[in-house]
Amino acid sequence: MALTTAPDPTRRGSGTDRAHTDRRGPGRLRHSEGLAGYVFLSPWLIGLMGVTAVPMLLSLYLSFTNYDILTPFSEVQWVGLANYERMFTADPSYWHAVRVTLTFALIAVPLKLAAALGVALLLNRAWRGVGLFRGLFYLPSLLGGSVALAIVWVNMFNRDGAFNSLLSLFGITGKPWVNDPDWALETLMVLAIWQFGAPMVIFLAGLKQVPTELYEAASVDGAGRFRQFRNVTLPMLSPVIFFNLVLETINGFQGFTAAFVLSNGTGGPVDSTLMYTLNLYITGFTELDMGYASAMAWVFLLAIAVITAVFFSTGRFWVHYSDGEDR
Repeated sequence: MALTTAPDPTRRGSGTDRAHTDRRGPGRLRHSEGLAGYVFLSPWLIGLMGVTAVPMLLSLYLSFTNYDILTPFSEVQWVGLANYERMFTADPSYWHAVRVTLTFALIAVPLKLAAALGVALLLNRAWRGVGLFRGLFYLPSLLGGSVALAIVWVNMFNRDGAFNSLLSLFGITGKPWVNDPDWALETLMVLAIWQFGAPMVIFLAGLKQVPTELYEAASVDGAGRFRQFRNVTLPMLSPVIFFNLVLETINGFQGFTAAFVLSNGTGGPVDSTLMYTLNLYITGFTELDMGYASAMAWVFLLAIAVITAVFFSTGRFWVHYSDGEDR
């Protein structure tokens, strides 16, 4: 019969001590890892609070006040919902800016996505030099909403610009497009559509994920190019289309730089390019009515949130995922 000896509790390295150490070790490790994670996140958290969260809360407070920047903050006058009442009932320029912005977004965004998808379909081929063309088409998006690009665009479409010079070769007399109230907004739309490189790259990535077996099966069933595009490409690309639609709609509503440069910060000619964000800028930094501008900013934020929510709520009817689940 084998004899067993009880462990000495006073001896180092005993089972009890090791069990106690094992219980404390993982906890300390997790605590140190969590602390290190917060340390690495601290720059972002500080930026979030100092640059985003605190200014947003401050602007929410100012939206209920009559603040004009020049008045000391301690003397801010509380006016309640007066700014919001003025916005919806007594400010025709506000509703004009809403109409201009909606017109811009409803026309420019679909055409931009259509151009991006069309070029992506053309460049989704393995022919020589395709990488160069992809880079060239993407290049305008790298410039983004830069002031330099807007200045170049204005010079291209003024009376003596390159566009009118091109029309003159065909015997067509041009006009000062950027100074014509009937065409100024359209020139901004063309600029927005021309910068289709970012959604084009996303469409290209989505096209690469479509299984070739689906096209082969559709071809065997007698489907032509159009039917393959309608019944295979579009359903398989619907998540990518949804992603681009949400992002480009938000970007369309936030257009500012080109309208500011084209109109010299006035929204002209004849308020034809008075985008919502430009009207907000003029109200807050030109007219110094920061309380009213803050109210406009919060209504703008809520409007974009509602539009995005509508996209997500209706997306389940037409967005299809490869796992067979509609979200």
